[in-house]
Amino acid sequence: MVGNPCVRRLARRSRSVLVVALAVLLVQTLIVWNFSSLDSAGEGTGKRREKRDSRVGGLNKAVREQPQSHLLAPLPSLCGPAHPKPSPLGSGPVTVEARSSAAALHHSPSWSNSPYTAWRCDSYHSHQPKERVRLDSNNNENSVPKDFDTIDSHSNLGARSQQQQALVGSTKRKLDKAQAQSILGKSASKVLKYPPVQPRGLGHNYTHIHKTHPQVPTIPTVAQGSNQDPPFYLSQKLVSAPPGLERRKEQLQCEINGKEAISALSRAKTKLCRQQIVEVYCKHKDRALMPDKVPRYCPIEGKASVNVQWEEDSSDAAPAGPVRIAFVLVIHGRALRQFQRLFKAIYHTSHYYYIHVDKRSSYLHKEVLFLASQYPNVRVTPWRMATIWGGASLLTMYLRSMEDLLHMPEWSWDFFINLSAADYPIRTSEQLVAFLSKHRNMNFIKSHGRDNARFIRKQGLDRLFYECDTHMWRLGDRTIPEGIVVDGGSDWFLLNRPFVNYVVNSQDELVSSMKLFYAYTLLPAESFFHTVLENSPHCESMVDNNLRLTNWNRKLGCKCQYKHIVDWCGCSPNDFKPSDLPRFQQVSRPTFFARKFEASVSQEIINLLDSFLFGAYAPGTPGLQAYWENIYEQETDGLASLSDATISHYHAFTRMGLSRAAGLLQGHPSDKSCRYMAMGHPVSVHLYFLSDQFQGYLIHHMATNQGSAQLESLETWVTPRDPFTLAHTPHQTNRLQHLQVGTDWDPKERLFRNWGGLLGPEDEPVAMQRWSRSQSNLTATIVWIDPTNVIAATYDILVDAAAEFTHYRPPLSPPLRPGVWTLKVLHHWSPLGQTSFIVAPLEFHQQQPIQQEETQRLHGGPSRNSYMEQSFHGLNPVLRLPVSLGTVEEAEANASLTGAPLRRWVDQLLESRWSAADVCSIGPSTCPIMRRCHLTAWSSVSPDPKSELIPPRKDGRIR
Repeated sequence: MVGNPCVRRLARRSRSVLVVALAVLLVQTLIVWNFSSLDSAGEGTGKRREKRDSRVGGLNKAVREQPQSHLLAPLPSLCGPAHPKPSPLGSGPVTVEARSSAAALHHSPSWSNSPYTAWRCDSYHSHQPKERVRLDSNNNENSVPKDFDTIDSHSNLGARSQQQQALVGSTKRKLDKAQAQSILGKSASKVLKYPPVQPRGLGHNYTHIHKTHPQVPTIPTVAQGSNQDPPFYLSQKLVSAPPGLERRKEQLQCEINGKEAISALSRAKTKLCRQQIVEVYCKHKDRALMPDKVPRYCPIEGKASVNVQWEEDSSDAAPAGPVRIAFVLVIHGRALRQFQRLFKAIYHTSHYYYIHVDKRSSYLHKEVLFLASQYPNVRVTPWRMATIWGGASLLTMYLRSMEDLLHMPEWSWDFFINLSAADYPIRTSEQLVAFLSKHRNMNFIKSHGRDNARFIRKQGLDRLFYECDTHMWRLGDRTIPEGIVVDGGSDWFLLNRPFVNYVVNSQDELVSSMKLFYAYTLLPAESFFHTVLENSPHCESMVDNNLRLTNWNRKLGCKCQYKHIVDWCGCSPNDFKPSDLPRFQQVSRPTFFARKFEASVSQEIINLLDSFLFGAYAPGTPGLQAYWENIYEQETDGLASLSDATISHYHAFTRMGLSRAAGLLQGHPSDKSCRYMAMGHPVSVHLYFLSDQFQGYLIHHMATNQGSAQLESLETWVTPRDPFTLAHTPHQTNRLQHLQVGTDWDPKERLFRNWGGLLGPEDEPVAMQRWSRSQSNLTATIVWIDPTNVIAATYDILVDAAAEFTHYRPPLSPPLRPGVWTLKVLHHWSPLGQTSFIVAPLEFHQQQPIQQEETQRLHGGPSRNSYMEQSFHGLNPVLRLPVSLGTVEEAEANASLTGAPLRRWVDQLLESRWSAADVCSIGPSTCPIMRRCHLTAWSSVSPDPKSELIPPRKDGRIR
């Protein structure tokens, strides 16, 4: 009893030590967790990235650690289970199951009775990691983005078990902790002394998710003679700092302790961008970046919105004083002919056309300059910007365009309308002019709705963003200024001249403060004009209708496809199809334009609209069902814009055309008048579509005629053959309709943007399956087989009864072995169908003829002949795939080929999938039977009246 007080004191001390230890452990855990994610509202970017990128990388470790008695080694979780049976790795759901060699030896048709469950997949969503994003992806679509905490409702990424999370996240947490400790608590000046820690993902495609394209930052110091213009919020003088962010000569003293800012610093590529991020963050931390309160000048309470009705009967009546419109056309990409059709449909001599071409679209810019030279009321901006989706640069571009238009005294316009090449009118210009003339004092802008708090959160208006390195960086939280009502919605609008002048030239506190606030805002063009209009003296002129019809399908369009350029998730409209025509005809409210249209997806809907508005073309008009789109031009793009695999394919296609030309002279082997020798690289390449079906590539190239020794300009048309076949013995449960392999899968439009599937050894192919609908689910096994019958990958997917498409990209270790690959789809090991695809050898490496040391590295297959950490060779007997020593030796011999033998190998492979349908001469030719390209129906220089531009008629129109 005497010792009890001592014991009690010791116990109290022990408890205190324990509490302190737990507190320290909790703080460490919070720090690690704090920097493992970009998102501050729960399921953040880092966690989402961890879930996606480490699907295979982390779980491979789990596979290695499992006892060998387990038959199935599942890949990481993608979907929810169809039946709640436990997986070998725990309770987390697993969709795609990679079979180990042990599993292969035990697999048989009785596999359906296995205790291992099939797993349920969302039929509309991807079974693959993030796709590599094309460099020209900057659609600038209006949207209501989703934050990372809500993206789970739009994805098939299921919850991961605790064991899986621990296995996958352990390495990443170490990286995050090291990264955080290198920056946390340091002053800004110290952070800028050293390059940031570059995180490396566990998944095989981590770098693609965060790939930022090398580009001049949005707000750099403007060099003399440069066409990089200052942002809208700065004067026309040379500038080097964003608004409210004058560069400090003294050392920055703030500590970088926000996890979003730390993440941005760790991912930014250039020193200038990192310095700007630090300056913005420190200024914001000092509460000196943006105003806390902004005055409201609207004389009424609440939102003023005029209700304007559509009067069909009087719409065509000529107004007494018709308005004149300034169309600002914001275009990018390569769809020149589609843009020309839009221009023809909206052109009139009474209106004005100001065209901004994205800085990265050099081919389109060259063509648009020529177009503008033909019409006095068309101009191209003398400056160009590389705008990005969601970026402040888009608002900068709009306000700069408005300022230019106001300084053109010879252009007397009344309304400002912005359009993209993906727009098309659904009523005539005469109807639009009649309508606007009746409401010339109104501003037409679409608001989001009534729930303003939800809009602010979904739109990210309460977060601080900054654009540099062609990326929109998320840097932390912020508050909305007091005194005003923030509004927003669509970034497509029709504004009258008085309001445009107010926005550009007003010096009042509302406009100047809003320009400052929206310089650091995500998707500012979707909110800036709305907020200024609703709080300004012009507020009573607001009409909650932007006169557009947009094809929203959020189940397909909200795929978070812009994460490579913004730290946020957004949505994008879908393309219209012919079945949508009644929607245009049944619109009762005032609507004059619709979007999106994409001729490479469906030109037929544009044809139908065009005929509806202007009348059908005369029967027999050439080219009505054909569409051509340029994808490469040597003069403007340069060879460096092409991958080595693409260059190799184009050269092989050229040789196919020359072989066809030589084969036209039957029975005259000594006649060389139609025999050619290829010269140089392709001049240009076009995609060719007919009746909305891809017909192949058109390669414009130069060749020397061996008979006359003259250099001739030729164009070759190569067409693909579809190798897909269904099972010979159809099964009543066989829902498989098509099977295809390619890259650049577009989950929104559900097609491959790599038309024709041009693949090389370093590419990352995706398998797509198209299904018919059914009353029940279907479990399918996908097997990838390389040219030497090595099973590269196999996995199971569960196809929902309502599924139409499934797709997945297996994490194959590069390089892929060149040759003919096979893809099989099975159900309970019974074949449903199969296809083959070509992985072409590289004739070029870094745009130069490939050397032997590179061929052996790129053409010899993966290390240890294994495409994944698991081995599937035990499945060869089950699938009846013999491994031939001769095939293996031939592959090894081919791997060292260069020069002419390599070209023969490339040609032999591609000729099994492609054929030269025709060849023609663009210029003079000494081949007597060579057709002239302009006389063909397929050539890129053949007649295309629907997109050809003509001088204005007497009525002022060209369509």
